[in-house]
Amino acid sequence: MAESHSFQPFVPATVTAPELTPRALLLGALFGVLFGAVTVYVGLRAGLTVAASIPISVLSISILRAFGRASILENNIVQSTGNAGQSIASGVIFTLPALVFLGFDLESFRIFSLALFGGWLGVLFMIPLRRQLIVEEHATLVYPEGTACADVLIAGERGGSFASRVFLGLGLGSLYTLFQNDNLFALWPSQPDYQPDLGPQHLLKGSAIRADCTSEYLGVGYIIGLRIAAIMLAGGVFSWLVMMPAIAFFGSHLAAPLYPGTTPIRDMSPSDLWRTYVRPMGAGAVACSGLITLLRTLPTLLAALRHGLRHTTTRNAQDRNRTGHDLPPALVLGGSAALILLLFLFLEFHPVPGAQVGVWANLAAALLVVVFGFLFVTVSARIVGIVGSSASPVSGMTIATLMATAAIFLVRGWTAPAFGALAITIGGIVCIAAANAGDTSQDLKTGYLIGATPWKQQVAIMLGVLVSLLSIGSTLSLMNRGLESFQPLAHPVALNLQHLPEGVQNQGSFSRDHITLVTPAAVPLLPDARGYTLLNAIGSTALDDGKYLYNPATGRIEVQWIQGIGSERAAAPQGRLMATVINGILARKLPWGLVMLGVAIVLTVELLGIRSLTFAVGAYLSIATTLAIFCGGVVRWMVDRAMARHGAAPQHSAADDVSPGSLYASGLIAAGGIVGLLGVCVRLYEAATSRTLPRFSTHNPLHHDWVGVLMYALLAGSLYFFARKPLPEQPQ
Repeated sequence: MAESHSFQPFVPATVTAPELTPRALLLGALFGVLFGAVTVYVGLRAGLTVAASIPISVLSISILRAFGRASILENNIVQSTGNAGQSIASGVIFTLPALVFLGFDLESFRIFSLALFGGWLGVLFMIPLRRQLIVEEHATLVYPEGTACADVLIAGERGGSFASRVFLGLGLGSLYTLFQNDNLFALWPSQPDYQPDLGPQHLLKGSAIRADCTSEYLGVGYIIGLRIAAIMLAGGVFSWLVMMPAIAFFGSHLAAPLYPGTTPIRDMSPSDLWRTYVRPMGAGAVACSGLITLLRTLPTLLAALRHGLRHTTTRNAQDRNRTGHDLPPALVLGGSAALILLLFLFLEFHPVPGAQVGVWANLAAALLVVVFGFLFVTVSARIVGIVGSSASPVSGMTIATLMATAAIFLVRGWTAPAFGALAITIGGIVCIAAANAGDTSQDLKTGYLIGATPWKQQVAIMLGVLVSLLSIGSTLSLMNRGLESFQPLAHPVALNLQHLPEGVQNQGSFSRDHITLVTPAAVPLLPDARGYTLLNAIGSTALDDGKYLYNPATGRIEVQWIQGIGSERAAAPQGRLMATVINGILARKLPWGLVMLGVAIVLTVELLGIRSLTFAVGAYLSIATTLAIFCGGVVRWMVDRAMARHGAAPQHSAADDVSPGSLYASGLIAAGGIVGLLGVCVRLYEAATSRTLPRFSTHNPLHHDWVGVLMYALLAGSLYFFARKPLPEQPQ
């Protein structure tokens, strides 16, 4: 398709305006760091990510306007730079937490390096496709988020004002989180909890109804809407109010543990039932629904690949004006080759600790990154132009990469745990590259519509990738450490270190001087933690997967180390899915009965005519997450009904994605992420210094579940009010 010569961007190609300025790069870098951290925090907890380009554009317009007149091209550089943090964070949290589930440690430098390789390859691989996808097929590929963002920037250039609603949500959400968060003042319970046990027959014993009443979940629910939020909650209801009571009912008479559990079911709490039996079932459901999604989109993926390859090697006469200049081909090809070489050297000389493999395996990994990386960058860059970034099946592409990689490793006989870590490394880089290529395409579409200079945007995005990694890796590590807990075993397990059960590894002495034990009655300190031996269990019939502290003096495992990632407060469902795929193919050690139960559930949901991926994610997550998100969806439904009842559509400005409610909800999400991370840092400070910052006592008059529900309802009421209140108009 030839480029439409009738199209004229907002800023003509013959006009030169400030664009790649230091202040635009600095502000965009700050947003990249901020939204990268928030995306990690919210994504690990909710299993969802929210696009950042529009909130960043809205904030940029207001902030740069306060420092003097800013051009629309500068604001575009800000959103291009800042949005890179969100896209990279999405790819990171979907894959790299799988290293924790496979029994390996997360290192900030490894996260930084792998995300840098994937992020930059995503940009460089996409650049040769820009002219064909963005320019030649301008009328065919809409790129919804990119078009909406361009509308916001144009409206801001003409005098529209949106940022006050974001700042309002940010302020009220921060104040709420300060008093709600367990790690901060904890004035009222952060998670109201009801565990039914009704009548002499103990009806619904083993279930729980709870809600993690955070501002970010309320905002996420509002943005995704009632339909998706309700399907997620349906998955949670099935797991927590159907499956878990059934497991407790049928297992209450068993005196011995039921695999994969290591504790009798009658002694398990709802959280134990979820962790032991529901998570494997949920992982099977997510894996099956991901494969169904991949098969459903396969014709589109193949068409995108054929179309992209057909036009990659053929170039039309490039415009010689400003809006037609990409980064030079020599730089693109040379940079890509250099990154692949650096990746090989990184894998060879800085492997995952305890996961060393040979030079041929590392060389194969680098080549697989090239093949799958370019394949799915091509697919992602085109498919987001049709369905948008939020609906792009990046997780399906990653599953396909992992399955193909694991199958190759299996044929080669590379089945040791170290190759599982290598497979996750390959899948992680490809996932990050595909996610960033999709968002890069959206950004370049925005730039094309407003008349930006492509090479300047590409430089800004690569800078945004680099800077945002400063917060993404550290946030992932902080959450893994800050949300961890050490729980004494109710029944210590006797073991002989010289004859460990299959699947249990001795990882040497524990490295910390002291730890805090979490018990129902108290929070005692274990001062001589270095005297314990660290054990890691993967696929063992004697212990649940995870890490344990073994006391050589007693010859027993006495403490379970529950890491933050994978806990109920940071479930990381996509990471668990990736680890399940790897374990299923390489280690062949899975509770297949539970996994296949999840598969059967997904097939049933599909037969009902419902897209199963959202249901499967809801079945995997804690109901505390899905119920809180559902409340946001209900508010969205109430707002839409109220606006329709008064004879008006919901208030929108410049783009369908920009409404008073969505802007306020974006502020709530940012507030929950920022203040929530502050709470994690407070916990780490307390653990490092053995000091406890002042908090409200759990005996204070407001520390009751009904108060937590009431406060969440008041926050939801503020969202309902400000979602119906029109945005202020500014004179042009």
